[in-house]
Amino acid sequence: MTAKESIDIRGIRKRKIGVVISDKMDKTVVIRIERLVPHPVYKKYVKRRNNIKAHDEKNEYQIGDRVEIVETRPTSKDKRWRVNKLIDRPVVR
Repeated sequence: MTAKESIDIRGIRKRKIGVVISDKMDKTVVIRIERLVPHPVYKKYVKRRNNIKAHDEKNEYQIGDRVEIVETRPTSKDKRWRVNKLIDRPVVR
C-alpha cells in the first residue's frame, strides 16, 4: 500500500444522524440512532436503535437536538465519535 492509498482509506469516515438524549456529562453527549432493518423471516421492517457517546467540545448541544456525528479516533473508553454539526433544534414554546 502506497502513502496515497493510505490517505484515501483514512479520509473516509462514517457519518450518522441521531438525536441527543442526554447532555449531563462534561464535553459528552449521548446520541440515539434509529434505523429500520428488515426482519430476516417476516420481511417486516423493525426499528433498531443504538446509543452512542460523542464528544461535544463546547457543551453546546441540548436534549432533543438532531445532530450529525462523525467517526474519530478514541477520545476515551467509550467515545469514538464527535459531533460534527447541528441539523435541527426543536422549537421551545
